[in-house]
Amino acid sequence: MTPILEVKNLVKRFKTVIAVDGISFSIQPGICFGLLGPNGAGKTTALEVIEDIMAPTSGEILFNGVPTREASFREKIGIQFQHTALLNFLTVRDTLHTFMSLYQDTEQLDALVETCNLRELLPRMNDKLSGGQAQRLMLALALINKPQLIFLDEPSTGLDPQARQNLWKIVGGIKEQGKTIILTTHSMDEAEYLCDQIAIMDHGRIIAEGSPLELVERHCSGGTITLPRANVSIPLSDIPFPSREINGRLEISTDRINTGLEQLLALKVNLAEMSVHSPNLEDVFLNLTGRKLRE
Repeated sequence: MTPILEVKNLVKRFKTVIAVDGISFSIQPGICFGLLGPNGAGKTTALEVIEDIMAPTSGEILFNGVPTREASFREKIGIQFQHTALLNFLTVRDTLHTFMSLYQDTEQLDALVETCNLRELLPRMNDKLSGGQAQRLMLALALINKPQLIFLDEPSTGLDPQARQNLWKIVGGIKEQGKTIILTTHSMDEAEYLCDQIAIMDHGRIIAEGSPLELVERHCSGGTITLPRANVSIPLSDIPFPSREINGRLEISTDRINTGLEQLLALKVNLAEMSVHSPNLEDVFLNLTGRKLRE
């Protein structure tokens, strides 16, 4: 199957700074692809080049196998920017109609309203929308031209947990319609919930790529069992795993959580008030770069 988007050796240089340093990846149709990285990693610049907002220094970007500048690319994509100013004197309905007038072939208004849950908001002025409501409107605007490929730039930043969960459900529904999504986010929960494939960038390069599960299995192992130090009556040297005491709790590292629990039970260790941590994308990033994603 031809990838809907293929990036080959993409470079973007600003005078003496190389923001994007020869990245390559491809995206199959109908998936959500996450581009993750700390501030300054180059992901925003890479996205702006891919979106045809700025020109690359070198490299090639193909859309359905054709160079983007030959494929009417801008007419076939939708972009939800992280920050977009809306006209305060327009209602949600007026805003949708205004943007629909910019395209020849548009999605039906009722379909947009239903997809993004905007029915009750149509008569409301733009400046009276909450953060979550404004993000749903911005998502609808990105869908107006029936895009094949949708770019979402940190869509849930600043939203409360309920609004974030509502937005995730909407994005999941869009993916079920066969749309392809490229997502940037600082939320590991968001990436794990929405993304089928992920590329992690740092210092302008892609340092890891795969599904969330593949990344965890490839770059992390085992997990951590934590329990009160008072629960362990045997000498720590008798515990067959690396362990350390922190603030009255014992942190035990094991390659396999189930095996570790079985061996602790065999040693008569009291597992009351135990907590278990399995590796996740945050751990993957920390292992790869030595710093957390939000730094």
